[in-house]
Amino acid sequence: MPLAKDPAHKDWAWFPHGNGKKFTFTKCLEPLEPLRQDLTILSGLSHPAVRSIHGHSNADQFLTGASTGPSGEYRNSISLDQEFAAHVGDQTRFSSLVMSTDGGTGTPRGAHTVSFNRSGRAIPAEHRPKRIFDMLFVKSDDDAARRLALSQSALDDLLADARSLRKTLSTHDRKTLDEYLQSVRDTEIKVEKAKRWINIPLPTVGVDHLKLDITPNDPRVYLQTMFELIYLAFKTDSTRVATYQLGRENGIGASDYLARAVGFNLTHQLSHETKNPGGWKNFGTYCRFLSEEFERFAGKLKATAEPGGHGNMLDNTLLLFGSASSAFHLSRNYPLILVGGKNMGFKHGQYFNHAGANPQGGPWNGGREPWQQEVTHEDIPLSNLFVTMLQRLGVETNKFADSTGTLADV
Repeated sequence: MPLAKDPAHKDWAWFPHGNGKKFTFTKCLEPLEPLRQDLTILSGLSHPAVRSIHGHSNADQFLTGASTGPSGEYRNSISLDQEFAAHVGDQTRFSSLVMSTDGGTGTPRGAHTVSFNRSGRAIPAEHRPKRIFDMLFVKSDDDAARRLALSQSALDDLLADARSLRKTLSTHDRKTLDEYLQSVRDTEIKVEKAKRWINIPLPTVGVDHLKLDITPNDPRVYLQTMFELIYLAFKTDSTRVATYQLGRENGIGASDYLARAVGFNLTHQLSHETKNPGGWKNFGTYCRFLSEEFERFAGKLKATAEPGGHGNMLDNTLLLFGSASSAFHLSRNYPLILVGGKNMGFKHGQYFNHAGANPQGGPWNGGREPWQQEVTHEDIPLSNLFVTMLQRLGVETNKFADSTGTLADV
């Protein structure tokens, strides 16, 4: 984010200019103009526990708000999507859909997923479009029921052995075993649910428009395919909860190649070169690409009538788009966009600038980085937005992570 005194600020600052309903998009978010009355942009929000942590180490807590720390012992907590899935997941074939560009779980403080279970364990993300499609829409073979029965039997034996083992363990080892057993119980619940759904026909969808063998080597089509799979999952009510981590915060893995969609080599490198001539435009061009594909996805929801209710799908779907970093390695003032949910009472058509007139930004020219500098503005806890989202989605709660209230103005 270039500072206001920088000539690039007019066109390539990520946040809009203005405030409230009187704001103008920069070129970074200009593709979202068709959704202007369906979105709210927010600045000045972040998670208190990680505001002074280097931006490469903060993505794990984007949806949890946990104090994951910069190093040493690592503990996380449940993510926003899984909290909601706990309330609605039993109504659909899949409790949630967890996706990322890199796939799997990654490492602590370098996660390839933004979804974590109630014990704070990372939920592996799927990154292969064909595997996601097959899971959602391709019938299992006739052996599926037998395998489920075997899985249930194996889980029963494992739990029996664990109860016997637990009596011989130290307090620390019991705690480790209990965390493992929670994962086993989660698997047990999934097996039971799969048994209930096994004889219910899968929805039928057309595949002619999908390139299921696509990889991040063709970034634009890959993003379009991943977003399309979320759209189809929602449209067929296969799940009501989905996450998609587009890229890691530290520029490692397949997701770092997404900038090739707009003619650059590595995505993360763009953020390190903003001090070079044309650097802000280059980085902003990548941000604009993400805006284009996000608008395509949200626009398709808006263009689709709600299959089981009134209005369009976007009116009944709530999308959160954002990042746990803003200025160079800075874990404050997250860039955030909330889209949809008009039938849930969201007002939209607004930009809430809670960061004030002088948020940190600019290129790094040596010395202390933005994340090392003193906090000049006290951000609002992002979890306040999460509580607001959960309440509008019908979850009766007044607390999530370190929330201190709600955001009534959205």
